[in-house]
Amino acid sequence: MARQPGDKTTLDLLSWQPPELVERYDETHVRAASLRARIAKAVSETLKAKAGDMSREEIAAAMSSWLGEEVSKHMLDAYASEAREEQTVPYLRLLALVHVTGDARLLQLGAEMFGHSVIEDKYLSWVEVGQLADTKGELDRAYEAARRRARSKS
Repeated sequence: MARQPGDKTTLDLLSWQPPELVERYDETHVRAASLRARIAKAVSETLKAKAGDMSREEIAAAMSSWLGEEVSKHMLDAYASEAREEQTVPYLRLLALVHVTGDARLLQLGAEMFGHSVIEDKYLSWVEVGQLADTKGELDRAYEAARRRARSKS
């Protein structure tokens, strides 16, 4: 049922979309000729996404505090630059960037290369439910096949 014009209390059920379980970068924003350039674009996207909340200086300072080592704005700029091929972000600093920005897309970028996904812990029990449903389906089919074989022999 469509809502009436001006009605702000009725939800439009047909426009509802479930939330994304896996956060990914828009592929057009991180497409690159090499993995190194793709990572640089991803770092750049993460920094742009946080630009309204934190400056690069603030992100670098928070990363420094979390790591216990110096990370500068200059380093973040280098990690986000495709032209600075010698300055790929080290994994430990990538983890610090995820921690400070909350942007798990950085982790997903790597995980999806190996057929995995990064999801929030709150969904893990539902993943287990899905795995058990798959196993139950396999067992149900095996059970029925065994019953048919047993009946045909009796």
